[in-house]
Amino acid sequence: MRVLGIDCGSEFTGYGVVDQDADSTLICVTHGAVALNRNHPLALRLAAMFNQLNSILEHHRPDAVAIEDVFYAVNAKSALKLGQVRGVALLAAALHGCPIAEYAPLSIKSAVVGYGRAEKQQVQQMVARLLALKALPQSFDAADALAIAICHLHTNATERRIPATAGRR
Repeated sequence: MRVLGIDCGSEFTGYGVVDQDADSTLICVTHGAVALNRNHPLALRLAAMFNQLNSILEHHRPDAVAIEDVFYAVNAKSALKLGQVRGVALLAAALHGCPIAEYAPLSIKSAVVGYGRAEKQQVQQMVARLLALKALPQSFDAADALAIAICHLHTNATERRIPATAGRR
């Protein structure tokens, strides 16, 4: 299974594509961050984000897209911008026919680090370890996106096992 994780941000949006093979080994296909030019009008930044995500979706053809769920922002203006970026990411995934899963930040950190209030450095280090990366992902945004993809793969594997064991009581 191949999952594209997306960590939306108003300045940088992280992405990470992770494969899980038949023996449950996690493999990092690619990761990075899309930088949005703060000097451009919002509409142009959103269009650039859509084009970048569209290119990633076309090139890597994920089986699913996982995205961080809405969290409470410091102020309404930040929350609105983040919501617009999330909308673009959801639209791009939907137009490619990808199933979309959304996860709360605490769930993502719990699935990857084992602690829902883990620091960004802890997430970055655990992602590198789980994916056997030779170096840490260069940005926290990319590390978070990889963590979101890993969270979805772990959740999906658990959900597949539950029906198989539910009838054995």
